[in-house]
Amino acid sequence: MDEAWLVPALAGLSGLAVGSLLNVCSIRWPLDQSVISPGSRCVECLGSIKWYDNIPILSWLSLTGKCRDCSAPISIQYPLVELASGLLWAGIFMVHGISWEALRGGIFLSMLLGISISDARFYIIPHEFSLGGTLIGLAMSFLPGGIGWAGAAGGAIVGYTVLWFIAATGTRIIEKISPGRLEEAGMDRAMGGGDIKMMMMVGSFVGISGVAETAFLGSLGALVVYGPIATLYRRLIPFGVFLAVAGAVTYVWGDAMMDWYLIRIIGLTA
Repeated sequence: MDEAWLVPALAGLSGLAVGSLLNVCSIRWPLDQSVISPGSRCVECLGSIKWYDNIPILSWLSLTGKCRDCSAPISIQYPLVELASGLLWAGIFMVHGISWEALRGGIFLSMLLGISISDARFYIIPHEFSLGGTLIGLAMSFLPGGIGWAGAAGGAIVGYTVLWFIAATGTRIIEKISPGRLEEAGMDRAMGGGDIKMMMMVGSFVGISGVAETAFLGSLGALVVYGPIATLYRRLIPFGVFLAVAGAVTYVWGDAMMDWYLIRIIGLTA
C-alpha cells in the first residue's frame, strides 16, 4: 500500500471501531443506560452478541442484517454509522496527517455524529456528548495547533450564551404570537437545553467565529429542510442534527467560507 494511504487507512479502521461505540452510546445514553454493562446484545431476544458477530460492517453483512439466534432484523443504522465514522477518521487524517489536530478533529466529528443519532431518534442530546465534549474540547485546546485555550474558552461561553439568548427570545415570541403553542407541543421553551449545551461543546472546538457560522448554517438548514414539515405536521425539530451538520461543515470549511464572505461580500482585501 502507498505510504500516503497507510495512515488514512489505519485511521479509517479505528474510525470503524469508534462508529461501533457511537452506536451503543447514542442509543443507551439517552435512555440513561450503561454503555459497559450489559455487553452488546440483540434488542429482541436479548441474547449476547459474540465478538465475531460484532465486527464493524463485516458482521452485519455476513449475518445479512439478522440476529444469529432469533433472526430478528438488525437496523441498517449500525453499519451505516460505522462506515460514516470510518470515512470521517480516514478523511481527517488524510488532511492533517499524524497530528494532534487530526485526533482533535476526529473526536469532534465523532461526537457530532453521535449527537445526530441521539437527537434524531430520541430528541435528546446526552450530557456525555455535550458537557463531556466541552471538557474534552477545552482540554485538547492546550495541544499544539487548533484554536488555543483562549479561543476554546471564548467559544464555549459564546456558544452557550448565544443559544440561550435565541431560545429565550424565541420562547417569548412564540408565546406572544401563539399562546399555548409550546405547551401543546409538550415544551416549556422554544429550544431544548441540550441544544444550548451542545453549542457550548461546539464552541470549545471551533471558537467564537465558528459558533456564529454553526448557528447560522444550522438555523438556515432547519428552516429550509425541516421547517415546513414541522409547521405542517406540528412535529418537533431535531435541531441538534442540523447544528451537528453545521458544526462539521464549519470545522472543515469554516475558514474558507469566512474568507470568501469577507472578500467577496464585505470587500476586504488581504
